[in-house]
Amino acid sequence: MSYIKVNQDKVTDEIAKQLLDICPFNAFDYTDAYLSINASCKICKVCVKKGPEGVCEFIETKQKQIDKSAYKGIAVYIEQRNNEAHPVSWELIGKAKELSLKTKEPVFAIVIGNDVAKIAETALTYGVDQVFMYEDPYFKDFNVELYTNVIDAFYQKYQNNVILFGSTPQGRSFAPKVAARLKTGLTADCTMLDIKESGELLQIRPAFGGNIMAKINTPNHRPQMATIRYKMFNKPEIVSPFGVIHHEDTKTILKNTGIKIIESYDKPRVSDIGDAEIIIAVGRAFKKQKDLELIEPLRKRLNAEIGCTRPLIENGWFDARKQIGLSGRTVKPKLIINLGVSGAVQFIEGMKQSELIISVNSDPNNKLFDISHYSIVGDIYQVLPELNLLIDKIMEENHGL
Repeated sequence: MSYIKVNQDKVTDEIAKQLLDICPFNAFDYTDAYLSINASCKICKVCVKKGPEGVCEFIETKQKQIDKSAYKGIAVYIEQRNNEAHPVSWELIGKAKELSLKTKEPVFAIVIGNDVAKIAETALTYGVDQVFMYEDPYFKDFNVELYTNVIDAFYQKYQNNVILFGSTPQGRSFAPKVAARLKTGLTADCTMLDIKESGELLQIRPAFGGNIMAKINTPNHRPQMATIRYKMFNKPEIVSPFGVIHHEDTKTILKNTGIKIIESYDKPRVSDIGDAEIIIAVGRAFKKQKDLELIEPLRKRLNAEIGCTRPLIENGWFDARKQIGLSGRTVKPKLIINLGVSGAVQFIEGMKQSELIISVNSDPNNKLFDISHYSIVGDIYQVLPELNLLIDKIMEENHGL
């Protein structure tokens, strides 16, 4: 990190006045015969080049560069509960395999728990090169302290390049603690990942209210870490297993913890729009809640789930679990019909992997049209009745199928 150093032994009242006058950013403060630099300094070096000689000095510190070739392997943490893996883990393996084609690195799976051999075997069927299994009765239930000790032990032993976590409630609490332990960076809720041939991971996510897509990297720290939402990537094809399972020794892993699980229970399962195969997404082009009745014929015909954008949640029209987007649910249905949706980046990133996208909007420049397979420019109040008639006609021609 570079900075401007002031040699106080050369500072006089007259010199201080000169520097105060020439600084274009008002970055100098002179109090009690002490000249200091405040947060307004842009390190433009005007004070060094044009100021009194030897008073201000530009100091450039060089950050220690790591040997990137020493870190190999893209690891995926396989999240499990009651010995059942979360499907986001398999999606991340698919993405890890895709990234590994560029860097020629092996793909690892990290499985933690008790009696998790079946999960390890399943990981092999998705084309993982090596599975590192940490089995111990202490690891039966997720404990962020104990599981962090495990990932720490894994990294210290294998020094791999990347570790990926699902952006689930568990992953969001677990990954930051691991990153802090390993003194490395973490990018949360990535929507895309890419990698350079050198092994530098590009972690891509919306920033500044969705106005830009930020590319974040970790050039001088390892491992590189990211959390990724469910249904952002595709699950890999099943293959004939060729990898190996390593039964890791857990005796030396610290098992002291201040967390005690007194009781655990499953929340009642509710309908999740993320599992729907057909979705009708509605936006704020609907002027009144009563107007939503216009989509009922279409919903019944298609047996669709209804999703919405954030403004309709804030209006109190829908349960928050119906929101689609990065601040709601990520969906990947076979068909999604967007009605009057503005096309904010957060919404688009949460549904762009849908197999078939149909969008209706009065704005011909709506960003949703860029990713839609079929786009209809028009007012939803005029288009919906015609769309219902069209669906009826298609259903009749196909004898209700």
